Amino acid sequence: MGDVAARVGVSRQLVSLVFRNMPGASDATRARVLEVAEELGYRPDTAAQVLRRARSGHVGVLFTLRHPHDASIVEAIYPAAERVGYDIALGASGPGRDERKAVESLLAYRIEALIVIGPYVTPDKLATLARQIPVVEISRPSDVSGVDSVRTDDHLGVHLAVEHLHALGHRAIVHVDGGDMPGAEDRRSGYRTAMQTLGLDSDIRVVPAGYTEEAGARAARQLMTDGTLPTAIVAGNDRCAIGLIGTFTRRGINVPGDISIVGYDDSQPAGLSYVDLTSVRQDATQLAEAAITAVSERLDQGRDTSTDIVLEPRLVVRGTTAAPRL
Repeated sequence: MGDVAARVGVSRQLVSLVFRNMPGASDATRARVLEVAEELGYRPDTAAQVLRRARSGHVGVLFTLRHPHDASIVEAIYPAAERVGYDIALGASGPGRDERKAVESLLAYRIEALIVIGPYVTPDKLATLARQIPVVEISRPSDVSGVDSVRTDDHLGVHLAVEHLHALGHRAIVHVDGGDMPGAEDRRSGYRTAMQTLGLDSDIRVVPAGYTEEAGARAARQLMTDGTLPTAIVAGNDRCAIGLIGTFTRRGINVPGDISIVGYDDSQPAGLSYVDLTSVRQDATQLAEAAITAVSERLDQGRDTSTDIVLEPRLVVRGTTAAPRL
């Protein structure tokens, strides 16, 4: 900062005002300071600024790079946080970096709150974190005291999918589920309720799987081995649905000619022209905005009670569902 000030011929204090976007410098001086800083390769030390402030203004986000829907939520969190004056610090977990390390790195940035996307922190750890900072879980209801949750009504989402397939004429509708992943239990429940409501109790069948393409492929192989295929499948999520489609297609089973498939999330791959997947939409922008609102209510408005925000899904119909072949 001293080098910039010396080159421009102003005080360090004036340079500091420019970088903090505070009043006190003319437009010409401000432009010259920024120009010289660019020439010298100067960048303000964000970590040092945080240490000097009583509040950091940072919200941590713990997520994984594996799921497209999670990445969409992360993208939407940035503008939502910016609108209320917060910066985002990302902590990614994966095969070579567990959630403990990711959380520790976020805490080192003096985050004021933590948003967790997915099932990556145990309830005990969440309870410990919630005693230190506000915590918001996205995609599943939280039974941890002091933790807020933001989620889509997964029970309703799968109910919509089954109703859509039934309206097309399907009865043999199978649910390839998400195992113990977030929302999977509510999606199973929504499937069973919808089938019972439509008088299809005897056709209820749940195939255990997961939220990956590999899980969908295994389920497809199991269904082909078992004999008679269903005419329609509601998959646990889009990745699982894509695994189902790929495996069936390689075996000469046409989607949707021979079997209709519905995904869940309406993630970015679902809308690709060569996938064209009918899917239940979880609105990533709404989830992100609701999570940031929950954080702001805790930090800026003093709310000290837990909240569970449930958003309504909708079905996006594309090319993987059709009437059953007679």
